Amino acid sequence: MNGDKDAIFKALADSTRRLILDELSDRNEQTLYELTVRLIMKHNLSISRQAIAKHIAVLEDAGLVKSERKGKYRVIIFNNEPLKDLLEGWIE
Repeated sequence: MNGDKDAIFKALADSTRRLILDELSDRNEQTLYELTVRLIMKHNLSISRQAIAKHIAVLEDAGLVKSERKGKYRVIIFNNEPLKDLLEGWIE
């Protein structure tokens, strides 16, 4: 479990990854393109789709997002279960 915790905290340490999670919690199941456009337009980030894909990979390694094929697109889905599990012991 410590490795999982470390991966979660590493993923959350970056402000861009937190913005990605904010966007996915606001509107779940976005394609990489949709997510990139929202981050650029809404948060005025100057970031490429490739850079966001790398951030998504870190979030996916931590279990905070998963991706699924929907037709010809791959959608990114927020998974808050690891956060709930992480905080469960501290909040109770």
